[in-house]
Amino acid sequence: MEEALQLPIIDLSSGDRISMATSIREACLDHGFFYLVNHGVEDELLQRVFDESRKFFSLPVAEKMKLSWKEHRGYTPLYAEKLDPTASSSTGDAKESYYIGPLAGNATETDLNRWPSRELLPSWRATMESFHNQALLVGRQIISLIAMALNLDETFFEKIGALNNPSAYLRLLHYPGDLRSLDEELLGASAHSDYGMITLLVTNGVPGLQICKKKYDQPRVWEDVCHIDKAFIVNVGDMMERWTNCLFRSTLHRVIPVGEERYSMAFFLDPDEDCVVECLQSCCSESSPSRYPPIRSGDYLKERLRLTYAS
Repeated sequence: MEEALQLPIIDLSSGDRISMATSIREACLDHGFFYLVNHGVEDELLQRVFDESRKFFSLPVAEKMKLSWKEHRGYTPLYAEKLDPTASSSTGDAKESYYIGPLAGNATETDLNRWPSRELLPSWRATMESFHNQALLVGRQIISLIAMALNLDETFFEKIGALNNPSAYLRLLHYPGDLRSLDEELLGASAHSDYGMITLLVTNGVPGLQICKKKYDQPRVWEDVCHIDKAFIVNVGDMMERWTNCLFRSTLHRVIPVGEERYSMAFFLDPDEDCVVECLQSCCSESSPSRYPPIRSGDYLKERLRLTYAS
């Protein structure tokens, strides 16, 4: 195990957008990860999301399974997915989760989300919708800065339709704390890179997140990502790596058991499903031609999810 990694810190309250974009470029070239502070999401709201998440995951399994995963929304139980199909463990990842997709008003499709009953969790839906909306606003700001970091107009991704009806998913995650003694090879989240544009992650402070900067090297070297209170941990996904012709790196990461119960929430901001992802002109040349053919965003994400849950 290496010592804890020092990730770049981006202050979203800074008025110097050029400086922020430059720092994000450096972070995406080197780590694919950075911290985001002063993002504008209230501390009280973050605490309410964690409180409501804890209430849901504390329910009996039978109650949670009434809202089981459908149309990429709802509850997934322990061991339901295995993010790294090559991992030595014969079981899936030791976590349970709950997906909340695009909200009514953010997308043209019917709201397919599954919500716990108000009788059971009266404040749950309103809390999650509030955080989802605020995280989407933060994500849009990051995307505009990433455009600048790529020497593009800050509205580039809006102009190509990526943010018309973005595929924005909130995933609540719970890692039980009493699994370490059962199987030393068991992981909370096995090694993977995220599939889409960017991910915003908030944790409750319990460690376990690690990244591997050189995903093709063996043996892999894992480094701990420290917690910064109230900060988002932002990372680039495979789709952004594909868009940038591998200039920006989509970094492998995992969550290891540490013997403590861990909660986190990940907000995945991905393009409109009809947006075509193809190599950006600023990221290719005669000496560095495009590595990937154009692909529709929705088709790409659908196939990646199919492979994850098929495994």
